[in-house]
Amino acid sequence: MKKQLSIIALTCALAACVPAKKYNELLEREKICSEELSKYKTSSIENEGKAKDLQVMVDQFRKDIISLKKDTLELGSNLRFLQTQYDLMVAQNEAYEQKLDQLRMKGQKESANYQADIDAKNQELQRKEDALKTLESELIAKEKLLIEREERVTELEEMIKRKDDAMKQLKTRVSNALKGFENMGLTVIEKNGKIYVSLEAKLLFASGSTTVEPDGKKALVDLAKVLENEKDLEIIVEGHTDTDKLASSAHPKNNWELSVLRSTAVVEIMIGNSKMNPMQLMAAGRGEYHPVDPKDKAKNRRIEVIISPNLNELYQILEGK
Repeated sequence: MKKQLSIIALTCALAACVPAKKYNELLEREKICSEELSKYKTSSIENEGKAKDLQVMVDQFRKDIISLKKDTLELGSNLRFLQTQYDLMVAQNEAYEQKLDQLRMKGQKESANYQADIDAKNQELQRKEDALKTLESELIAKEKLLIEREERVTELEEMIKRKDDAMKQLKTRVSNALKGFENMGLTVIEKNGKIYVSLEAKLLFASGSTTVEPDGKKALVDLAKVLENEKDLEIIVEGHTDTDKLASSAHPKNNWELSVLRSTAVVEIMIGNSKMNPMQLMAAGRGEYHPVDPKDKAKNRRIEVIISPNLNELYQILEGK
């Protein structure tokens, strides 16, 4: 990524003074960088979708548990009903057998009739017993499935809580590390399980520039030092601009490009002054299209560092791995 950023910077600096062939080569490399940036932005959207899908799956598990509990109650009721009928049949069978013993003395014909009744009752009794065993098996299977679902939901909820607690602790450390910049246009908030570090452009850049000012660099280095040992995070650095058009036709030629170049400049400083893993970071530009306050251009000109927990472990639990 550093190599690609260097190419973009070189393109911007030499566009007006290099031969046409060299200039075209630099433009081609810039195009490649833009395509890779689009891929990174798509990956970010997919990760946000995954986080929403995760919540939907947890909600579905809870619905399944309620359904299983209902099925368990119904099976238990049926089991008790059949048990009562079974006991009644056993009592009736015993009574018939006693009566048969008495009637044997009165004649073979009567005895045969009662024997037929007993056989029919025994067959019915066997059917009831078979049905009872089937229900018992179904009940055991439902209870096992219910326990498994409850254990999985419990494990998911505990893991989500651990991640939420870890993000709260990280937010506190980030806030403490950047406390000296609070009155210079820097804010730290936690929202939807993520940490948002917002730095107004006046802290980082001169007007229209992509070079980070000393105070802004110090804030970025302090932030990077807090994050460098956090290996279970995904970090997106987003550049934002106001709606004012750029006066120059040179690079950056528009707000899209300005927001991208500023975000990559921030990423370069964070990686170059810490032990952060470049694979955890992604630079993105949103131009003028995500303002925080349409009436406040100064607030809209900003860099947002969005820190998210890695959700791969949660997906492994959902997939039963």
